[in-house]
Amino acid sequence: MQRPSGVLLDVDGTLLDSNDAHAHSWVKALAEAGISVEYADVRRKIGKGGDKLLPEVAGIEGDSAKGQAVSKRRGEIFRKEYLPTLRAFPGVKKLLSRMKQDGLELAVASSSKKDELGALLRVCGVDEFIKASTSSDDAENSKPDPDIVHSALGRLGHPPERVILLGDTPYDVEASLKAGIRVVAVRCGGWGDPDLRGAIRIYDDPADLLAHYRDSPFASEDS
Repeated sequence: MQRPSGVLLDVDGTLLDSNDAHAHSWVKALAEAGISVEYADVRRKIGKGGDKLLPEVAGIEGDSAKGQAVSKRRGEIFRKEYLPTLRAFPGVKKLLSRMKQDGLELAVASSSKKDELGALLRVCGVDEFIKASTSSDDAENSKPDPDIVHSALGRLGHPPERVILLGDTPYDVEASLKAGIRVVAVRCGGWGDPDLRGAIRIYDDPADLLAHYRDSPFASEDS
């Protein structure tokens, strides 16, 4: 297996324990708009952007006036009620530092909006390790379409065969495979191994990956 020269990082559910918060924010925003949805139905869609989530759980188009209003309100709820409570998963900063020391270049590939992504990365405390970031604002379609991955690859400047994406959802896996890159997955976002089929390796969380780094697909011979 060829060792990568670059890594694409998902954020929500991978570096940051935020998937539940996103789901609750969508449920509340939709309820305010008069649309009742089950939390479990929304939770299964976290990892997709609003352009995919809203039609699938609420039957409204993301680019419609109602869809845009709900998305805006979701962001307000998330930033006010949930963002201050979020924490990075244990081991995140040490893992990214290890990757950087190992000569890997890191870029973010997230379905979050650009302004929200900056706040999420600050919570993680990993800005110093990131070469480039892409958000849903940089792509026509969100995951599981490969647009965000393609955009991140372009900014990272490495060929697909030398890049691995670290993610937590089936949508990360699908988007990455469509873009022709390998995927390493973590379970901490709430999905089990059957959902993450297609990943070359699966770990419990960033701390588990760090503990087994020497045997991971990211390790150099000198690790």
